[in-house]
Amino acid sequence: MAASFYSKKVMDLFLHPHNAGEIEKPDGVGEVGNPICGDLMRIFIKVKDDKIAEIKFQTFGCASAIATSSMITDLAKGKTLEEALRITRGDVADELGGLPPIKMHCSNLAADGLHEAIYDYYKRAGKPISEKIESEHQRIQKTASHEREENAEQ
Repeated sequence: MAASFYSKKVMDLFLHPHNAGEIEKPDGVGEVGNPICGDLMRIFIKVKDDKIAEIKFQTFGCASAIATSSMITDLAKGKTLEEALRITRGDVADELGGLPPIKMHCSNLAADGLHEAIYDYYKRAGKPISEKIESEHQRIQKTASHEREENAEQ
């Protein structure tokens, strides 16, 4: 696929991703994927004083998947958990200078992966999970389940 299909920022983060790797003994892990395209993301976080002190990712996927994973880590690092939960797929795509419409699902996965890592942190730490966070978690799980079912039918 031609590099012009992607913005300069997407290509830069695909070729030179920030925060790639795994955190040993993470405080939270978000795992999301899209069985139709095969993209899989794992977002790892370490939390200190209710802020994301460290964040890394492992992604198996296309240039957009890797770039959005890198971008979500840049956007979330140093933010409070509440601030990080407000990061949207639109924020990710905008910071990348846009994504081709066929690749927008990658920004969904990145934002969902971050939100799932925060959910996992709350769960592991025994912290109260707000109705809003639980609802977001249920939406992500339902979307993943629906996509798996659609893929199985094909």
